[in-house]
Amino acid sequence: MKTIEIDFSKFSSIKVGQTQNVSIIESTDDLNNFHKPFIVGGANNLLVSDSVDKDLIKLSKGFSFIEICDGFLHIGGATKSSKIFSFSKSRDINGFEFLQKLPGTLGGILKMNAGVKSYEIFENLVAVKFKDGWVNRDELEFGYRCTSINQPIFEAKFKINRGFKESLLQQFSMMRSNQPKTPSAGSTFKNPKNSSAGFLLEKSGLRGYKIGNMGFSEVHSNFLVNYGNGIFKEAIELIELAEKRVFQEFGIQLQREIVVI
Repeated sequence: MKTIEIDFSKFSSIKVGQTQNVSIIESTDDLNNFHKPFIVGGANNLLVSDSVDKDLIKLSKGFSFIEICDGFLHIGGATKSSKIFSFSKSRDINGFEFLQKLPGTLGGILKMNAGVKSYEIFENLVAVKFKDGWVNRDELEFGYRCTSINQPIFEAKFKINRGFKESLLQQFSMMRSNQPKTPSAGSTFKNPKNSSAGFLLEKSGLRGYKIGNMGFSEVHSNFLVNYGNGIFKEAIELIELAEKRVFQEFGIQLQREIVVI
């Protein structure tokens, strides 16, 4: 097992963070070397602080694979969403169309039950492989953008449903057309029941609101974006400000979709 240095101001999608030591996991047994492991994956929804109190790990390329075996689709935890999308499209498999422009690796996508509207990754999931073996879907708790998963995902198994739906691609593209191109970590907050986090943030006066080089996007209020050289302190101040204002204005406690470590 080797350790590498990752500069999160370059590696993470929001371009915030300092250089941290990250251990590369080659096998499930490598986890025995860590007390509080946290898998960074593709760092697409992470906001990394300057003083991390966890053991940062990353799966090796050996866990980036996708294959059909015994009538199921097997995908490694380090497999990128773009690879999953291309594989399913080329083999006429449906259920993964929403991954077209959704960044990340399978582990992180499963951890947060990522998706678009009613389409989510758990829909065709059969089982997940952790350090101690396979766990069936029905044994896991999951809901809107959340799961009970609290450990690294090494592999997952999915049902194969034929009939890739080209019609969904335009629909998903239109849904993402209002997302900013500026570096971000995706949606900052989950949508509360019967409401929209973006709407609540905008009505709280936070659309386009900045602290230093970080701010809530003028394109979509629920996207915390980095205008260049943004730092963790600015980002976390904005997140906490948003939580306070929305609660004061609407009595709603926003739940973070962005993961802060």
